[in-house]
Amino acid sequence: MVSANNHRVAEWDGPIIVVEELRKRYGDVQAVDGVSFQVEKGEIFALLGPNGSGKTTTVEIIEGMRTADSGRAEVAGIDVGKDPRAVKHIIGVQLQSSAFFEHLQLQELLKMLGSIYRVKVDPEPLLRVVDLWDRRAASFRTLSGGQKQRFAIAAALVNDPTVIFLDEPTTGLDPQARHLMWETIAGWKAEGRTIVLTTHYMEEAEELCDRVAVMDSGKIITLNSPDALIEELIGRGFRRDHEVRAATLEDVFLDLTGRSLREF
Repeated sequence: MVSANNHRVAEWDGPIIVVEELRKRYGDVQAVDGVSFQVEKGEIFALLGPNGSGKTTTVEIIEGMRTADSGRAEVAGIDVGKDPRAVKHIIGVQLQSSAFFEHLQLQELLKMLGSIYRVKVDPEPLLRVVDLWDRRAASFRTLSGGQKQRFAIAAALVNDPTVIFLDEPTTGLDPQARHLMWETIAGWKAEGRTIVLTTHYMEEAEELCDRVAVMDSGKIITLNSPDALIEELIGRGFRRDHEVRAATLEDVFLDLTGRSLREF
């Protein structure tokens, strides 16, 4: 893994992300409407919400990819609106597949991305993290959808980020690859990294996250740990219509086929 200039972050003892009263409007649509929250160092934090809830816009503002109409977002004390370049050096962002040159080899792509940050990248540990080292000489266009998704995760690590942003990181992955990704994300937390993710998989959020914020219509409508939110719901009298089984169909699938990752 490459070493980045993250000394400031290592010494930072406050919340790693601070968001205050963010607002963003697109025409008549108020996409983000007064959003405020904090993320602690070493936390796995999720923004959940239906399509159009404002979670993606909120994350893109924190990443410095969009400008807020008003409000403030800071990462390790760096004001994203005032110095987005500095923020980009301490965060990793999962890119969409369209962002990669399709005819370059995977190892070439990682080295090229490293040059953007002016760091020398060793592709081997990055590709091994996502179980793609055997495909290092393959061009990006020859990868399956799941492999492209995993490569995008590896690409988010080229600058050895302290904060990693993941957008639907396991969409399109089979159960084995999804569980591998969960183990990888948990490993990043154990290393002291902070992970912010968006997902539509509630099981994923419950399995991984320390806290989740649920958004709707541009606002955060609740924020707590998954266990606390579940207990709050039960406390309001919620009961399932059907008894929850001790195992799921996914458990059956993994028991029969194993947890090892398969490519072909």
